[in-house]
Amino acid sequence: MAADVGGLDAPSGLALWWLALRPKTLLAGVVPVVVGTAIAWEAGFFSAGPATAALLGACLIQIATNLANDFFDHRSGADNADRIGPARATQQGWVSPRQMAVATGISLVLATAIGAYLIAVGGWPIAIIGVLSLALAIGYTGGPFPLAYHGLGDIFVLIFFGFVATAGTVWVQGLVWSGAAIWAGGAIGLLATAILVVNNLRDRMTDAAANKRTLAVRFGARACRWEHSLCIGGAFALVTAAPLCGIGGWGWCLPWLALPLAVGEIRAIWAKDGAALNPHLGGAARLEMVFGLLLSTGIVLG
Repeated sequence: MAADVGGLDAPSGLALWWLALRPKTLLAGVVPVVVGTAIAWEAGFFSAGPATAALLGACLIQIATNLANDFFDHRSGADNADRIGPARATQQGWVSPRQMAVATGISLVLATAIGAYLIAVGGWPIAIIGVLSLALAIGYTGGPFPLAYHGLGDIFVLIFFGFVATAGTVWVQGLVWSGAAIWAGGAIGLLATAILVVNNLRDRMTDAAANKRTLAVRFGARACRWEHSLCIGGAFALVTAAPLCGIGGWGWCLPWLALPLAVGEIRAIWAKDGAALNPHLGGAARLEMVFGLLLSTGIVLG
């Protein structure tokens, strides 16, 4: 371990940057690509190159968003000595704001390089998605109108880590817009949003002090817990309705095997608060992963 800086022992070398990347949140980028690839496979136009590039691109956008969030929340005061969540590298003084800004820039450059390949494959729709994704990676907590500070983070996550990531993954492989991808993207996006809801519920006090007006700050803890429950319930409702609406086969109902995990997370969010919610950020990500893997399996099997 490195010397004590900012109140906690700083991890050394790669361990520090691995913590700064927030690896548990990367599932929000991985899962919609896996589900979209399953839809492409089932439709008969799976393509390994674009699928792999979509996966890398989604992870890099998530990484850039996380690093930018670390930088901007430190600068705004949302991350401060009163923080009850996991340590943040800039807030703890483990890296300087300039180092974090450079790391964010590197992530965006790498994402742009991946995006150039995907644009060559998928054309102007991917160019639009790529430009918006890069801009919003910064605009989530930075810029003149940071989304997270105006209660719009939930919508951003639902759209880009649900509908866009899933449907875009199908597009770069088959050059078709898939109704199944939009439908599945809604379910996955709701579960990704549930991760953010846990984060915002935990941080609502320090966010309010920093004028970060998340939905948890605007409407309070009870409404936030209802949002979490409805996000998870909505995901299960969508996959159940898919075969009834002719979107897919009964394999879409395979995620119901994850119901015990979902119920456990819902009960925990209603029972806990503050730092006790920290393990349930990982719990929400784990639920999305298990749900997504089951859904992908069900789609492929029909």
